[in-house]
Amino acid sequence: MSDLILETQSLTKAFKGFVAVSDVNLKVRRGSIHALIGPNGAGKTTCFNLLTKFLPPTSGRILFNGDDITRERPAQVARRGIIRSFQISAVFPHLTALENVRIGLQRATGESYRFWRSEQRLTRLDPRARELLADVDLSAFADTLAVNLPYGRKRALEIATTLAMEPELMLLDEPTQGMGHEDVDRVTQLIKQVSAGRTILMVEHNMKVIASIADTITVLSRGAVLAEGTYDVVSRNPEVMQAYMGTTDAELEGAHA
Repeated sequence: MSDLILETQSLTKAFKGFVAVSDVNLKVRRGSIHALIGPNGAGKTTCFNLLTKFLPPTSGRILFNGDDITRERPAQVARRGIIRSFQISAVFPHLTALENVRIGLQRATGESYRFWRSEQRLTRLDPRARELLADVDLSAFADTLAVNLPYGRKRALEIATTLAMEPELMLLDEPTQGMGHEDVDRVTQLIKQVSAGRTILMVEHNMKVIASIADTITVLSRGAVLAEGTYDVVSRNPEVMQAYMGTTDAELEGAHA
């Protein structure tokens, strides 16, 4: 099996003449945490939408485990094990944490839409659901409605639900956005913990998070790859510093220090 789990070849997306993603060649190594960063408007979310098939590319190819998935539908790539966690927390607010994770397990077992299953049949999934809640430090919140969870805990629940679908590649879209310092630290450690045996591709603005857990960083600017490498490499790249400018420039320096 190749060391690469995901590869794009000259991936491009244009909207009526505006090129949002331009000739991107991305190589994500199996078992790594790979970060996709860049200033606002750099094309990060569009790139995620291309990888998960919510947008068709204008040109280029996407390979997963060596297979060409460029023309596949979102459900097809999800069945391959590419699971995306969205920028806005996507949990069922009026179900408990346990029930949310159980829905993820139902999908993994092919029972996603069989809501007429007996309660006894569904509770067979509870032991595994509780294990996943424990993995993200939510055991004490198993019977809490998702709507009542603090924001950071909701994001942890979303990760648990994503894990329930047995992803081979997890795509995390701004996992620490809007969090206070304590929640950022907790979720950062959680991402590091759940990365064992998995591959994670993440979009993240918090440079301290990136510096602490990312193995490889790809920097996008105006839809194109500006730089790639470890944090030490990209944080010293003059073109990267110029692209970020102002306060983000300071963030890069501060995280490096």
